[in-house]
Amino acid sequence: MTGNIRKMRSSLDANGQVNYQLPLSEHLVEMNPLIGQQITLTHTGNIYCCNCNKKTKKSFSQGHCFVCMKKLASCDMCIMKPETCHFAQGTCREPQWGEDNCFVPHYVYLSNTSGLKVGITRHTQLPTRWIDQGATQGLPILKVSSRQLSGLVEVELAKMIADKTNWRTMLKGNAEPLDLTVQANELLPQIETRLHELAMEHGEYAIERLNESIVDIDYPVSEFPSKIASHNFDKNPVVSGTLMGIKGQYLIFDTGVINLRKFTSYEISVTA
Repeated sequence: MTGNIRKMRSSLDANGQVNYQLPLSEHLVEMNPLIGQQITLTHTGNIYCCNCNKKTKKSFSQGHCFVCMKKLASCDMCIMKPETCHFAQGTCREPQWGEDNCFVPHYVYLSNTSGLKVGITRHTQLPTRWIDQGATQGLPILKVSSRQLSGLVEVELAKMIADKTNWRTMLKGNAEPLDLTVQANELLPQIETRLHELAMEHGEYAIERLNESIVDIDYPVSEFPSKIASHNFDKNPVVSGTLMGIKGQYLIFDTGVINLRKFTSYEISVTA
């Protein structure tokens, strides 16, 4: 089966187990049944932009050609750092896209990936966001009115806890369980003054405190690696080995790991 890689789709069943599907152009590969099998992924050398579908020599911003990367709002730096949103200055690359995607409710959450971290995501992206990061636990703690506001809150919490995942630690096993509710109750009072200031700036109802339950997430991994070696299609077009598991957007082989999201838009063939 051959096609262009897109981010793996994931869903959480009633038992908290993650199920994965890999889009390859028009194909959809069920990945969980492949665990334990010998798998070979071969990059054909072709890369096609995930937006315009033109052939490109290099992928930018997770699957775009250079032209699309420069013109799309979804590739702007404010997506990575939402607190730097410049919509109000009239410089958004795509104002309508900004209205539809940034001025909608967002969650500020705590998760347990390689340890405790804070993150943000659109209100439609839980638990997908946690799964993409390889979190074994997640808890939304605040619901806010815009992406920029979620970023401003995240900046405050990131002064006290991590806002990034140590992917190597995450892939070596599951972190010890945390009581995220207790963590939230300890952290939020420390930013109370800033939350009040932001509410005054963005509106009385712009920040909503949540009282949700912790979500536990179980990944289909038969064995975690003791050492992390990374496969890279740019250095070696063939990745082969026994598929030991999937966590986050990583395939874990007995020969090493590969972050498929990094190679979005690469054309590959898959054999099992």
